[in-house]
Amino acid sequence: MWIKTGGRASAYRDDVSPLGHSQGFLMKILLAVDGSSYTKRMLAFLAARDDFLGDHHEYTVITVTPKIPPNAARFFAGTTLQDYYGEETDAILAPVKAFLSQLGWTVHYRHEVGPPAEMIAATAEDGHFDLLVLGSHGQSALGNLVMGSVATGVLARCRTPVLLIR
Repeated sequence: MWIKTGGRASAYRDDVSPLGHSQGFLMKILLAVDGSSYTKRMLAFLAARDDFLGDHHEYTVITVTPKIPPNAARFFAGTTLQDYYGEETDAILAPVKAFLSQLGWTVHYRHEVGPPAEMIAATAEDGHFDLLVLGSHGQSALGNLVMGSVATGVLARCRTPVLLIR
């Protein structure tokens, strides 16, 4: 695990300490999930560090479904393709929602369609998140060889601080 700090500092409220444990500190934290065992490991890490990350922050979970190439998409009816994206999202988010609801955290959920690294980095930047957390090696070794690592792509594109869980 390591932290990459970006080009902007997190905004702190005047009434909280930088550590924020007892005075209501609030960070906007983006959790990138893909349904892999690395997502489960990341969530377990966060749950075990309730004193650091716990329910006193604002969480958004994002999952990104790679877009079906136009050559293949033309063989699907528009609703069938949207159903596919919805089913993929539901399969990934259902266990994440169940786990996070047990922790009592208030969480917002997002789904995007497109290149995962680009969409995650853009969401972190556009949403002015203080921290982006993701697991590494969510795809197979062959997938990393062919498409490149999502984590590597996010690190290359994102100025938001990144906590990468291995």
